[in-house]
Amino acid sequence: MSRMSQRTRLTAVAASALLLFGAAACGSGESDDKAAPSADSAKKGAFPVTLDHKYGTTTVKNDPQRIVTVGLSDQDAVLALGKVPVGTTEWFGEFKGAIGPWAEKALGDKARPTVLHDDGTGPQVEKIASLRPDLILALYSGLTKDQYRTLSKIAPVVAQPKEGADWGISWQDQTMQVGKALGKSDEAKALVAKTEKHIADAAAAHPEFKGKTAVMATPYEGMYVYGPQDNRSRVLTGLGFQLPSGLDKVVGEAFGANISKERTDLLDTDAVAWIVTDPAKDAKKLHADPLYGKLDAVKEGREVMIKESSHFGSAISFVTPLSIPYTVDRLVPMLSAAVDGKTDTKVVHPAS
Repeated sequence: MSRMSQRTRLTAVAASALLLFGAAACGSGESDDKAAPSADSAKKGAFPVTLDHKYGTTTVKNDPQRIVTVGLSDQDAVLALGKVPVGTTEWFGEFKGAIGPWAEKALGDKARPTVLHDDGTGPQVEKIASLRPDLILALYSGLTKDQYRTLSKIAPVVAQPKEGADWGISWQDQTMQVGKALGKSDEAKALVAKTEKHIADAAAAHPEFKGKTAVMATPYEGMYVYGPQDNRSRVLTGLGFQLPSGLDKVVGEAFGANISKERTDLLDTDAVAWIVTDPAKDAKKLHADPLYGKLDAVKEGREVMIKESSHFGSAISFVTPLSIPYTVDRLVPMLSAAVDGKTDTKVVHPAS
């Protein structure tokens, strides 16, 4: 399920987590040892390093070897920079080890991480402690202050940024923060530049996108739109699109929001990309809405229906250096078909 349904609260008591952590430090299960990555060289003199975040600062004293990612997509940056987390948090897609197909090459033949589950009650503190982490990353997250304090008693925690919305860190900042925490800032910078070039090349190949309007949405409890502080929207703007005027006011300080019937006009863009459960059924339901169904975007075939349960549907929400090329190569042809001005052009969903 997507992150808007996750309302995190602390349920594990710090004392019990620390008790388990102490026991785990004396000996670990077989699966934990198998998941431990081999030592990976960081830049000489990179440590200690201090990172700023929403709840203050965190100092990483040594090159981390047992990394747990609480942030929903943080694992991709770790993998892209040559390390494998011992624990990852499941978001959606039900991928083995919470490693998407776009990240399989980066994983290689290394053992998959232990998967943690956040069902809306917050991080699995005791399970995290049992993994004996020396670094916990919670960058793409909505970590609360109490959760941060509890996890910090297990290992250094790098939480989401102070500025901006929870789950709103840009993929660039996320990558740079992970790089800094791993002593690989130069590699992270190069990775960001390479990924930005992939987006820029796609934009250059499709000058028809420039100046056009587009929006990402999902039929969650009505009509839910993603705002300027969401990475899905940032992919659209990176490709040359503009977000609809007034979207930022409707969304406010959050990464997204449900819109009222009166603001259905926000979806009347040159391309409206829907992340849906069932493209055919959800399109039919949306078109039956008396306000949405009358929009020019619907009449002129400017909709892009993305099946959430597909690999592509998962990648479009992850938005990381590993998933972006995968996403862009599949999304661009759909957007191009949507904005070509021909009502008979079919917007085809990629096979995978």
